[in-house]
Amino acid sequence: MSWQWHFLAFAAALVSITSDVVNAQPSPDLQRRISAAIKSAANSSGPIDYTAFVNPFIGTDNFGDVCPGASIPFGMAKFSTDLTGYAPAGYVTDPTEKIRGLSPLHDSGTGSSLGTYGNFEIMPLLCPRGFNTCTTKLLDRERFRKNNTDDASPGYFAQTLDNNIKMEATATRRAGLERFTFPANSKPYFVLDLANDLPNSFAGGTLDIDPTKGRITIGGRWGSSFGPGRFSYQAFACYDLLDGGKQKLDEFGVWTADAFGLDAKGPGQTHLNLSLNLIGGVYESGALFSFANQPKQVNLRVGVSFVSTDQACANAKSEIGSASFDEIHERARTLWNEKLSKIEIDVGGTPANVTEMLYSSLYRASLTPNNATGEAQGLFANTKSFYFDSLYCSWDTFRTFYPLLGLHSPVEFAQIVDSYIDGWRKNGWMPECRANNLPGWTQGGSSADSIVSHFAVNYHNEAQKLGINLDELYSALLADGDLNPPEWNTQGRQVNVYKQYGYVPFAVLDTSSTGRQTREGSRTLEYAFEDFGIRQVAQLLGKKDDEARFTNSSLFYRNVWDPSIKSDGFTGFSQKRFMNGSFAFQNPINCSPNDKNDTRPCSLQGNNINGFYESSSWEYSWFAPHDTAHLIDLMGGNATFVKRLDHFFNAGYYLAGNEPSFQTPIGYHYANHPAQSVDRVREVVFQNFDITPAGLPGNDDQAAMASLLSFHLLGLYPVPSTTQFLILSPFTPKYTIHNSFLNTSTTVTTKNFDARSVAEKIPRGAAAYVKSVTVNGKASASTCHFDFYDVFRLGGEVVIEVTSDRTAVDQCVGSVPESLSTGGFASAR
Repeated sequence: MSWQWHFLAFAAALVSITSDVVNAQPSPDLQRRISAAIKSAANSSGPIDYTAFVNPFIGTDNFGDVCPGASIPFGMAKFSTDLTGYAPAGYVTDPTEKIRGLSPLHDSGTGSSLGTYGNFEIMPLLCPRGFNTCTTKLLDRERFRKNNTDDASPGYFAQTLDNNIKMEATATRRAGLERFTFPANSKPYFVLDLANDLPNSFAGGTLDIDPTKGRITIGGRWGSSFGPGRFSYQAFACYDLLDGGKQKLDEFGVWTADAFGLDAKGPGQTHLNLSLNLIGGVYESGALFSFANQPKQVNLRVGVSFVSTDQACANAKSEIGSASFDEIHERARTLWNEKLSKIEIDVGGTPANVTEMLYSSLYRASLTPNNATGEAQGLFANTKSFYFDSLYCSWDTFRTFYPLLGLHSPVEFAQIVDSYIDGWRKNGWMPECRANNLPGWTQGGSSADSIVSHFAVNYHNEAQKLGINLDELYSALLADGDLNPPEWNTQGRQVNVYKQYGYVPFAVLDTSSTGRQTREGSRTLEYAFEDFGIRQVAQLLGKKDDEARFTNSSLFYRNVWDPSIKSDGFTGFSQKRFMNGSFAFQNPINCSPNDKNDTRPCSLQGNNINGFYESSSWEYSWFAPHDTAHLIDLMGGNATFVKRLDHFFNAGYYLAGNEPSFQTPIGYHYANHPAQSVDRVREVVFQNFDITPAGLPGNDDQAAMASLLSFHLLGLYPVPSTTQFLILSPFTPKYTIHNSFLNTSTTVTTKNFDARSVAEKIPRGAAAYVKSVTVNGKASASTCHFDFYDVFRLGGEVVIEVTSDRTAVDQCVGSVPESLSTGGFASAR
């Protein structure tokens, strides 16, 4: 889950999941269109339009916080409407909420309780009694939408207001086109907002109307959605109104308003210059304009920038120019097809809901982070490196998002890694949770270490060609692992006390650094795994002393294991500890779904004394992906480990939407019971994911959920900071992963695939359990795991043979997955 999580939100999500209420969005035509496209592709031998399988509205309900707006892969611009109520990504399906306007900047799946971006909202209006009667201020202009009219596809978004004005948008990386269709014989008016954004964080700005050019430029400063409130960022927009001379501006002017009677309009005025209202509150303000000759359709060209209004206008000119709406939409669709076709499945043999879930997930897994290269500000202004905004949060994304990106798109992976390393160049530590071009809060530590380590161990041979200097990468890792920042709330770790005690102590005296003294148990566990990532790169580069040093500290997770704690009949749990070594008991049930105290602080709150971040000890005690074999010993051996895993799921401690739980369904592999992993993953998928707007188990977490689901459907699971993939049972009879940089294609065939097995409970007699695995005709060393270097780096043919005889194959043929304590990860590939 993301950092907005608390127990009340979890309870509300459960209510949403089980409710019989059906939201009146999106349009039913969307699902009919997707179903028809899947059926047609199943019966066709021609080129496939993968964008036709994507449902952008999955995750727009049930606190999924997905933005369904028009975007290109990793686009900085995302055009979507902003709605009232809890809507961090701007859009929600709830038909009781009203539309505030259409805006070009959003994030997707980030869960900020404040909301993110939503700058430069524009709202089409009908003002039958003229300019001075237009509803400009926010509360007056908000409108309901027409039910069953919302629509979207990759690169396109549409919504119709209850007054029958239709709004559409399509996008490039830093610009887009907005198209508005008005009722016949009506005069089109528009209100364009300078001050309002989703978190209501305006800190001053300007707006200028050039009636000769037919252009409005806006710039200002706004506050972070997830970081220190004293920070602010700048953003700019350029609205071209004349559609290359096809449209004629009529009335124009500015307006200001508030909630207490101010509603002033200045016809013919062309400039606003407003500072932050220091006494509190924000004057609402913006532009108001209309078009002559009652055009039925109005087209606006919009450019955005984080540098200047001139650059915003230049972005619109260079990326759109005089191209039509349909031309820009087709360009976006082409970019999305190029991205989605990196993974091709046997559409005809795959259940239709799996096809839709997979490609919708792959789509969301290329929405963010936002490629703002050339648009950096602050310390990063004029950087020659790639610059990606919305890196929040690395704690969410290191487990599955980046390993999925590394399978098929190492070029983009390298660009993002370059952006992480540049954070170290400019600031001394890699960014952890960059939001709105500003530092965001740390959650688990320096999870960037796991991201860049994963890149290094998988692509060190190609690093130079991909623009990555491994020595710099390693220096950035060492900074995170060895250097204590003066303030570790936004970057780095509390390294000094971690090294001194071998864990992060509770109630520690720390005289050399500042940070919120919470989450000591989970921070210790995360720091240890981050050290494992550094260890992996040290091994790769032949740094023997560092390899030994970080191998040792990667085992510090053991130092917060209290063998005396009992819960639900099981013994031994992770706990926070005092400086003197004694444990500070917290009930392992605290902050779990079974916690009866629904007001307990469990996130970044200063009074979170539980010791864990957005999680319980029941959940976090499983977290040692690099050394699960020793966890099994701590828990009492294989039999007890399996029994405890079963109880974890059956008693309701597992949270599919919470990242520390991601690997637990496949934990049975480590106890040599892979068939039980297959059962559990089927259960997890069908209990938590589907093709409805509520089809995610809460926040998408910047596509952490999308990438997790993708791996589940493909029958794989990555171990971060390694080259190891755990093998499961695919939900499709065949798929091919294309890696154009490596010039390889790897086809995975599920021999004996039985569509009946693609269900929450595998029926008796359905083949689903892994019997054998061959790679390019040779038996894999294990049926439970294989290596990137043996499979996806080389390309070729992988055959996963499945059987219905669960008992016969409920063991790894060959070795269980690797762990440090049993000699695993002994050498770099």
